[in-house]
Amino acid sequence: MGVDQDKYQELFKELSLYEKYGIPIMMDGKPASPMQITTAHMIKEEKSYMRDYILDNDGHISELCFYTL
Repeated sequence: MGVDQDKYQELFKELSLYEKYGIPIMMDGKPASPMQITTAHMIKEEKSYMRDYILDNDGHISELCFYTL
Protein backbone atom coordinates (compact mmCIF):
# COMPACT_ATOMS: atom_id res chain seq x y z
CA MET A 1 0.00 0.00 0.00
CA GLY A 2 1.34 3.46 -0.89
CA VAL A 3 2.01 6.28 1.53
CA ASP A 4 -1.06 8.22 0.32
CA GLN A 5 -3.33 5.19 0.68
CA ASP A 6 -2.02 4.59 4.21
CA LYS A 7 -2.69 8.25 5.03
CA TYR A 8 -6.26 8.09 3.72
CA GLN A 9 -6.94 4.79 5.48
CA GLU A 10 -5.77 6.32 8.77
CA LEU A 11 -7.98 9.39 8.19
CA PHE A 12 -10.99 7.15 7.55
CA LYS A 13 -10.31 5.11 10.72
CA GLU A 14 -9.93 8.28 12.80
CA LEU A 15 -13.15 9.84 11.47
CA SER A 16 -15.01 6.56 11.91
CA LEU A 17 -14.12 6.62 15.61
CA TYR A 18 -15.51 10.14 15.96
CA GLU A 19 -18.69 8.95 14.25
CA LYS A 20 -18.84 5.86 16.49
CA TYR A 21 -18.74 8.10 19.57
CA GLY A 22 -21.60 10.22 18.24
CA ILE A 23 -19.57 13.28 17.33
CA PRO A 24 -21.14 15.05 14.33
CA ILE A 25 -18.80 15.56 11.39
CA MET A 26 -19.40 18.45 9.01
CA MET A 27 -17.81 19.50 5.73
CA ASP A 28 -18.36 23.06 4.52
CA GLY A 29 -21.34 23.42 6.86
CA LYS A 30 -23.11 20.18 5.90
CA PRO A 31 -23.16 16.79 7.63
CA ALA A 32 -20.66 14.38 6.09
CA SER A 33 -19.66 10.77 6.61
CA PRO A 34 -16.08 9.61 7.16
CA MET A 35 -16.12 8.19 3.61
CA GLN A 36 -17.28 11.49 2.10
CA ILE A 37 -14.51 13.44 3.81
CA THR A 38 -11.83 10.87 2.99
CA THR A 39 -12.94 10.79 -0.65
CA ALA A 40 -12.88 14.60 -0.82
CA HIS A 41 -9.30 14.55 0.48
CA MET A 42 -8.32 11.90 -2.07
CA ILE A 43 -9.73 13.72 -5.10
CA LYS A 44 -8.87 17.28 -4.11
CA GLU A 45 -7.25 19.33 -6.82
CA GLU A 46 -5.00 21.89 -5.17
CA LYS A 47 -7.55 22.36 -2.41
CA SER A 48 -6.84 21.84 1.22
CA TYR A 49 -9.14 21.36 4.16
CA MET A 50 -8.90 23.04 7.53
CA ARG A 51 -10.04 20.99 10.51
CA ASP A 52 -11.96 22.77 13.28
CA TYR A 53 -12.70 21.06 16.59
CA ILE A 54 -15.75 22.42 18.42
CA LEU A 55 -15.51 21.83 22.17
CA ASP A 56 -18.22 21.61 24.79
CA ASN A 57 -18.05 23.42 28.15
CA ASP A 58 -16.00 20.56 29.61
CA GLY A 59 -13.38 20.73 26.84
CA HIS A 60 -14.54 17.57 25.04
CA ILE A 61 -14.93 17.48 21.27
CA SER A 62 -18.61 17.98 20.46
CA GLU A 63 -18.31 18.48 16.69
CA LEU A 64 -15.65 18.18 14.01
CA CYS A 65 -15.79 20.49 10.98
CA PHE A 66 -13.79 20.53 7.76
CA TYR A 67 -13.65 23.69 5.64
CA THR A 68 -12.31 24.06 2.11
CA LEU A 69 -9.51 26.60 1.92
